Amino acid sequence: MKRLFFFTFAAFIHLTMQAQPILTADYNVVPLPRQIAPDKGQPFVMDAHTAIVFPTSDTELERLAGFLSTYINEQTSLRIPLQSREKKSTKGTISLMLKTGKEPTDSEAYEISIRKDGIVLSGATPAALFRAMQTFRKSLPVATEAQQILLPPATIADSPALSYRGMHLDCARHFFPVEFVKQYLDMMALHGMNRFHWHLTDDQGWRVEIKAYPRLTEIGSQRSSTVVGRNSDVQDGVPHGGFYTQEELREIVQYAAERYIEVVPEIDMPGHMLAAMAAYPELGCTGGPYEVGQYWGIYPDILCAGKPQTYEFVEGVLDEICDIFPCEYIHIGGDEAPKQRWKECPRCQQKMADEALYATKDTPAEELLQGYFTTFVQQYLAGKGRKIIGWDELLGCDVDQSATIMSWRGGNNTLNAARLGHDVIVVPNKNLYFDFYQTAETWNEPLLIGGCSTVEDVYNLQLIPEGLTAAERQHILGFQANLWTEYIGSPSLAEYQVLPRMAALAELQWNNGRQTSYEAFLRRLDTFRRIYECYGWNYARHLWPEEYRRTAKTFG
Repeated sequence: MKRLFFFTFAAFIHLTMQAQPILTADYNVVPLPRQIAPDKGQPFVMDAHTAIVFPTSDTELERLAGFLSTYINEQTSLRIPLQSREKKSTKGTISLMLKTGKEPTDSEAYEISIRKDGIVLSGATPAALFRAMQTFRKSLPVATEAQQILLPPATIADSPALSYRGMHLDCARHFFPVEFVKQYLDMMALHGMNRFHWHLTDDQGWRVEIKAYPRLTEIGSQRSSTVVGRNSDVQDGVPHGGFYTQEELREIVQYAAERYIEVVPEIDMPGHMLAAMAAYPELGCTGGPYEVGQYWGIYPDILCAGKPQTYEFVEGVLDEICDIFPCEYIHIGGDEAPKQRWKECPRCQQKMADEALYATKDTPAEELLQGYFTTFVQQYLAGKGRKIIGWDELLGCDVDQSATIMSWRGGNNTLNAARLGHDVIVVPNKNLYFDFYQTAETWNEPLLIGGCSTVEDVYNLQLIPEGLTAAERQHILGFQANLWTEYIGSPSLAEYQVLPRMAALAELQWNNGRQTSYEAFLRRLDTFRRIYECYGWNYARHLWPEEYRRTAKTFG
């Protein structure tokens, strides 16, 4: 009887396994690889017998192999073990391989070769292999109980069109916990991005620990209340605050580096410094008292450019910022700095006289004072081997052309910056401010700042404005999208605002000029969004009207 039961049970298990659907990989992912060349032959079968192989004693590739194994398990439930090349191969392997030889022309170019007997992910650098892994994982179906997955034979060759592929997160207006910042980096990695612009200070909150100036976080990181709605006369009466310790900041920098993303911190100056002046009122022209901002918008009080202690403060802050963030760029803002206080300040007026900063037909003297201030910061950071990025308002301040301009107002600002010899990152608010609405029908949307930028608006954006020469075009580094958070106070709403627009941005950044039609992109996106669901990310469903209407949206 026991023997009969055993054979009956074995037959049941066999039939159950046979009933599992055959799952097949699809290489038409987001962003679409530059070249997908199908080949003849049998597919590679990925199952419990597969192993991920990495070179012996290469700890970085071993770490990447661990990433890949985790990605596969999260999406398919298959557990793929790691194996160094010293050991005997199992049936079928996925190999990670660094190409050797001449210096690569593109450090992120990769190739994926899929054959019946094995799969090889190769590139000249670990960063290239990481990009290959993202394409590989996105080609896999999302299945909770996969037994095996077929990968048709093909060769995929790919490289990014743009060197700067950025995403911004404002943690000054609303503070977001470390775990969400890490998740944001994971979202960026999935989308092939390599620069995280982290907005850490503003009028409404100072979020980075500076040991030389402890009151920045003791006082400047907390506001007593927040305005309700779009700058109404109503306050919510609820304190809001938070900051990142230097240990947490380094942890996030390391987390990003492991995903080949560079963190670009923004410490806005000389404007948007009300939180700092609330902590150290001597930094302002009037001496205060100041209060951490409770309203959104532009405040008249900015750093006093006529006081020596202002420059000492800037040096002290930047010393610690440079120690925490080992990045190429430091973003210094430079936008929305009203000059009302400088016009009334005897110290600022004396500084302009001392430095022979005289108004011209087109430029007030106070704008030239901001140029002087910016040049001071620029030279100080250059002494530390760093470059500055600033918003396009800097073009009116006669700054040195070594400053990279982030063109948020678009149009002539992009043209003028490139013509003046500045490198440019294109961030037009009309298309790439993800705090804008995603639909013109806003009655069923959360309260936002306004504006409208749909997925299609993002996808069809042109990087290079007409009128630039070939040499001037070389100054356009890439695209970035911004998530300002005046009206975005929770991780769930932040996810909703960036997804799936981040997918359209990724296609733009990776394949600039090589994109398929928008309709073809939507077909790929329909599959790609299943990965969002796999991780439980809250994405907007305006492209899927039936789901959008029946989905209850909560933002917690």
